[in-house]
Amino acid sequence: MRTMTELDRFLAMMEYQPLDRLPNWECGAWAQTVERWIREGLDGALSYWSGLRWFYGEPKLGLDRREYIPFHGGMIPGFQRETLQEDAETELFRDERGRVRRALKTGAVGEMRMSMDTYVRFPVETMGDWRELKKRYDPSHPRRLGPDFPKDVPTWKMRDYPLILGPTCSTPGFYWMAREWMGTEKLSLAWYDQPELMHDMMRFWGDFLIEATRPALAEISVEYICLNEDLAMKTGPLLSPETYRTYILPHFKRVVEFFKGHGVRYMCVDTDGNPEPIIPMLLDAGLDILWPLERAAGQDPPRLRQKFGKSLHLWGGVDKREVAKGPAAIDFHLRSLAPLVEEGGFVPHIDHTVPPDISWVNFQYYLQRKDQLLRMGRL
Repeated sequence: MRTMTELDRFLAMMEYQPLDRLPNWECGAWAQTVERWIREGLDGALSYWSGLRWFYGEPKLGLDRREYIPFHGGMIPGFQRETLQEDAETELFRDERGRVRRALKTGAVGEMRMSMDTYVRFPVETMGDWRELKKRYDPSHPRRLGPDFPKDVPTWKMRDYPLILGPTCSTPGFYWMAREWMGTEKLSLAWYDQPELMHDMMRFWGDFLIEATRPALAEISVEYICLNEDLAMKTGPLLSPETYRTYILPHFKRVVEFFKGHGVRYMCVDTDGNPEPIIPMLLDAGLDILWPLERAAGQDPPRLRQKFGKSLHLWGGVDKREVAKGPAAIDFHLRSLAPLVEEGGFVPHIDHTVPPDISWVNFQYYLQRKDQLLRMGRL
């Protein structure tokens, strides 16, 4: 078979058609991981390293190219960052999203920390707070798209690689945004205690996603858009299926309908944890792709394919814990994915960003063996 372009390969994978190999992608790595790799022999910085953790295509690692249309789905303007209290080990501060957080300084690389911050307060507690916060989300603000968008469109129209509207985590979904505004605990209660507020939030965010992306989609079609949700924990979703159906599903469905009616070929959702009770609703609403398939939450790609069929395209599913163990564990783990590699509709990569317990030697070995699996369908 002839060598395919990155775009040919992506489309063939998505449509279960013959292809030379599956796309070779990885999500990214912690900043601490990259620092470790450089100490252990990585030759200089990664050329497509974003400054935090996402790979946008990385030829040094043998990864296929993807390109992302810059998109700003956050507050404009954001809050002014303000340090409220500080000692030798921690900092209490208000971040650009209006959240008050306590952060551990030890082991931090830039804004990438070795442990999650403690979240003390969030910007929305009442309907009045929400009415004020909404003013920071003007979908027509000129900063929503990058300044180079008009001049890049002609090049993108001639592309031979997948084009995505919005870099990773730039296009938040419904649960993600509500959690950003209220925090997990208050949000979990608000579905029941403040239904008017929650209906307004979900309706507003659906409108925002449609209107903020409309200018880009009027100019160019894209292969996919990914909404970042993180709506599940290890044992299941962070909200009940009935809550999802009542508050989020109608707006997710109309957003998907708008996207696909305006040149978006596939719809993707990113969530950690175990979202399985909600997946049937997502599929009915037009979902095509789910990632990163977190193994610690029981998200086994062969089992998910058997349960949900080929309509659910699976990305991720390589257990980071197995990669950290070294060559024997890597080989055993990758062999378990061979049937899906042969079947298609699957992009194997580590099930989130690569943590710093994975050495440069083990990551190189993993990439070499994964490349063999992608090309040969077996190890």
